[in-house]
Amino acid sequence: MTELNRRAPDAHPSKKPRLITEFFAQATQKPAKKKSPVNVNKLKMDVTDREVAKSINNAGIAVKEVEKVFKETTTSVNDSADASAEPNLELEEESVTESTTPEVADDTKKKDYAEICAQFNFNKEEWINSLAPEQRQLLTLEINTMHISWLAALHTELTKPYFLKLKRFLHAQAGKTVFPPPGHIYSWSHYTPLPEVKCLILGQDPYHNFNQAHGLAFLVLEPTRPPPSLLNIYKTLKIDFPSFEIPEYKKLEKQGKPGGGNLTKWAKRGVLMLNACLTVEAHKANSHANQGWEQFTEQVIKAAITHAKDKKNGFVIMAWGSPAQKRVAQFTAQLNSANGMFLVLKTVHPSPLSASRGFFELKVFFKCNEWLREQGKDAIDWGLFEGNVVTGL
Repeated sequence: MTELNRRAPDAHPSKKPRLITEFFAQATQKPAKKKSPVNVNKLKMDVTDREVAKSINNAGIAVKEVEKVFKETTTSVNDSADASAEPNLELEEESVTESTTPEVADDTKKKDYAEICAQFNFNKEEWINSLAPEQRQLLTLEINTMHISWLAALHTELTKPYFLKLKRFLHAQAGKTVFPPPGHIYSWSHYTPLPEVKCLILGQDPYHNFNQAHGLAFLVLEPTRPPPSLLNIYKTLKIDFPSFEIPEYKKLEKQGKPGGGNLTKWAKRGVLMLNACLTVEAHKANSHANQGWEQFTEQVIKAAITHAKDKKNGFVIMAWGSPAQKRVAQFTAQLNSANGMFLVLKTVHPSPLSASRGFFELKVFFKCNEWLREQGKDAIDWGLFEGNVVTGL
C-alpha cells in the first residue's frame, strides 16, 4: 500500500474508458462458442464451454433486468406523498464516441465476467434454484439488479444471517419512503463492474431527500443543486486541473438543464463511489445505520481488493474523513501485502465543516491520475461535460 502526500508532475492523456450503456445494449447477445475451457489463473479451475456460455448469458439477463428496473419508479412512497416530487429514474443516455470496436470490447468484458463466475464457481440459475423460498423472496432485488460480476463475488454473503436480517428490516419499511429507489440501490455495481474498478471513493450515508440519492456516493439527481460537499469536490478538481469545467446550477438552469450533480460519467470510467450504508429513510439521516449495510459494503471493498490483487491490477482508494479512514484501516494488512499495488489517499471530508483543513491542498485527483499512469494504466477523465477531457495534461 502506498500513501502519497507530495505534488505530482504533469502526466500524459489517456484513452477514455468505455461506457456501460453499450454493454447494456449488447450484453444479451449470444457469445461465441469457446474451443477450449477457460483457465482462471492460479486457481486452475477448468470450465466447460457450456458453463461459460451460461455464465455470460446470466450476465446478460441481469443487465437486461436492471435496465428495466432503472427505468421504473419503484420507491415505496406514502399515499399522501406528492407524485410530482418523485425522482426521475431514467438511465442517462449518451452517444458512443470511442473508436474502439464495440464487439471486441464487449467480448472482452463478457470474458472477464465469465472468468469471475468460474472463479467463484457461480452459476446464477443454479444458485437461485438452491435458495429457500424465503431467501429467494428476500433477495429478489439482488437477483434482478446486482451486476453479475459483483453477484458472483458476493453471493455467499447474501445468504448469511446478518444480510437476511437486513433484508427483513428493509421489507418492514415498505410503508415508508426509502432512498435511493430500489432499482438504484445497486446502481454502483452496474456503472462500475468488479473488473473495472480504478478508483474507490468511500461515502457514508445516502442523501435523504427527493431527487438526490441514486446509489452512488456524493451524486445527486437532476434537477437538484449540487450539495456543499460536492461543490468542494468540484473546487478541488479545479485546483488540481484548471481545465475542469465546474457545473454551474444557474447556468444549467438557463439552458433548461438544471442540476450539475450527476457523477455517473465518473462511475462508468472506473470510479466506484460506495456509501457505507446503501439506504436511508426519507428525511432521517443515518436511519438505516447499524442494520447490516456496513458489514456488507465492507465485503464489497474486500472483494474489490482481493480481485485486484489476484489480477495484479490495483487501484486508488480515497478515504475522506475519519469514518472512511477507519474503514480502510481494517484492510491495512491486505493492502500492505500488495507491494505498492494500491494507493491510499487520506484527507479530511469535503464537507464545509472540514474541507478548509486540508481537502483543497492534498491534490487527491491529480495524485490519483499520476499514480495510475505510473502503474501503466489509463488516467481517469474527471470531466463532466462533453468535450471537457480532464486527465492532467
